[in-house]
Amino acid sequence: MEKAKLKKVVEHLLDDLPEDADWDDLMYKIYVRQSIEQGLKDSEDERIISHEEIKKKFKPAK
Repeated sequence: MEKAKLKKVVEHLLDDLPEDADWDDLMYKIYVRQSIEQGLKDSEDERIISHEEIKKKFKPAK
């Protein structure tokens, strides 16, 4: 992400925090944002596994 866009995203994250927010609140927002962006990128790059495949993989043994 280019620096100018990153700065705008960070400003938006800060603006959304309540006045009594602490570092943990900010770090959580950053973590969630990064996780969503990574998931979207994985989807665009077709690095996905279907729901059915996951169910088969984690099906309990009988």
